[in-house]
Amino acid sequence: MKAKGNIRSKCWGSATVLLLALHTMAASTARTGEPGPRLLEQQVTKLAFDHYVALTQARNDEELKGDTNLLWVDGLAEGPRTEAYAALKRGEVKMQKRETLDNRKSIPCPGGMIHHWTGLVFIPAAKLEEVLSVLEDYDKHSVYFAPDVERSKIESRSGDHFQVFLRFRRHKVITVVLNTEHAVDYFHDAPGKAHSRSSATRIAEVGNAGMSDEREKTPGGDGGYLWRMETWWRMQEGDGGVYVQSEVASLTRDIPMGLGWMIEPFITSIPRETLKFTLEAARKAVEGNASQPPGRPTG
Repeated sequence: MKAKGNIRSKCWGSATVLLLALHTMAASTARTGEPGPRLLEQQVTKLAFDHYVALTQARNDEELKGDTNLLWVDGLAEGPRTEAYAALKRGEVKMQKRETLDNRKSIPCPGGMIHHWTGLVFIPAAKLEEVLSVLEDYDKHSVYFAPDVERSKIESRSGDHFQVFLRFRRHKVITVVLNTEHAVDYFHDAPGKAHSRSSATRIAEVGNAGMSDEREKTPGGDGGYLWRMETWWRMQEGDGGVYVQSEVASLTRDIPMGLGWMIEPFITSIPRETLKFTLEAARKAVEGNASQPPGRPTG
C-alpha cells in the first residue's frame, strides 16, 4: 500500500467504467431526448469512486480477517513505529495520507478528487465500551463534535445497525453546510476489539443555512464540496487505554479553472483537518463522560 493522498486525473479510466457511463447516457437520452453530458460526467466520477471504495473495503476486510496491522502505525518500521506510539501516548493524533491502488496503478477519477486519510488517537484509562458509548450516541454528536456537527439524530436503530442524520458545518475561507444521512454498522470482533463501517447514503448542500429561506440545493446545482463519504473505524484496547482509528475516503468536485484561490484550501485541507478534529473530540468526549459522577447526566 502506497500512501499518497489526493488523487487528480483527467483520464477516463477503465473501459468498464466508460461502458457503464455510456449506458447511463443512453438511458438519459431515451428519457429526455438529450445526451445529458453533465449527468454523464457525474456518473463516471461516482463510478470511479465506487471502484476505489470497493478495493479499499476489500483491503479492510483482509486486515480484519487476518487480525494484523489493525492500527496503521503497526505497518511502520521498528524505529518510526516506536516513535509513533510514543507520540500517541503524549496525546498527539497520528495522521497518514493514503491511496488505494488497482494493480499498483492509481485509479483515475475524472471531474472529481478523492481524499483519503487515516487518523489514530490514544485514549488513556478508557475502556472499549466507553468509546462505543460515545460513538453510538448520535443524538449527542452535535454536542461532542461541535461546531463541525451542527445537528444530529438517530433516525432508526436495529441492534448494531444505525440510520443517522448529521448536519455538518465546514469552514475554510468559505462556509459550507451539509445535510447528510448515514448507514452505520458496528462489529464486535473480540474482547477489547471492535470496528464499524459508515456510508453516507445522502448528502445535500444547504443554501442560506439558518435563514428563513434555507433550502437544500439540488444535486448538480451545488458546489460539489462533498459528493460522497465512506468511513472505517477501528477500536482496540491496549497499553491501559483504547486506540481509536478512523479512515475516511471522500469525493469532491475537481477545482474549477480560476476558482482555485477560493475553493482549493477548502477542498484539499478540510478532509484532514476534520478527521483530526473528530478524533480529538472523541477522546475529549470519552474522558469527559468518564469524569462525570455516577448517575449524573453527561449532556
